[in-house]
Amino acid sequence: MGHFEQGTSTSAPPLALFQTTEPQASAFSFADALITSRQNISPRRLVEPGPNASQLDQIFRGAASAPDHGLIKPWRFVTVPLDKRALLAEVFALALVERDPGATPEQIETAREKAHRAPVLMLVVARLGACEPPIPTLERMMSVGAAVQNMLLMAHGLGFGSSLTSGQAMQSPGMRRLFGLTDGEEAVCFLNIGTISKRKTQRLHPEASSFVSTL
Repeated sequence: MGHFEQGTSTSAPPLALFQTTEPQASAFSFADALITSRQNISPRRLVEPGPNASQLDQIFRGAASAPDHGLIKPWRFVTVPLDKRALLAEVFALALVERDPGATPEQIETAREKAHRAPVLMLVVARLGACEPPIPTLERMMSVGAAVQNMLLMAHGLGFGSSLTSGQAMQSPGMRRLFGLTDGEEAVCFLNIGTISKRKTQRLHPEASSFVSTL
């Protein structure tokens, strides 16, 4: 999938979905293809070029379109530029040593290397502390998930690969310090975006009958 043309209006859809005689059918067909063809691509397989500033803005506008009861923005995203990856690498290494003092030099270096993979790397932060209006925590997490999914789909629509990664380091004190997490904020996962160097076989999606029932 190639890169699409950038839109000129911030309020218009990024793609010309509605310029046909059957706009609803066109929108549905595109959405169906986009959603069902998206894959989780390992950060090892994401290479330069990553999204440019304009494309990143489109991706973040996807997050802004997520359901948000109370308009409280229960999510925020912190990008990690290349010149700050070494700081994150040390957080990963220290978190490993704290969990496993017997970790080998090779294991520690592997932990560091995880910070240097995808061209675009950002932390997904859930804002779960006190808020007004008092939206339930689970509902806020649903909003976080919807925002992230919108970003993954927007990146896919722009021709990039993406993935979510996490691990035990997410809850480490070093992670909280590096990203300035406040009380009530939680590091959920990292979102990785870049050009796909190698695509894997599309996985089979479960049939709806395997997870849908009727009361």
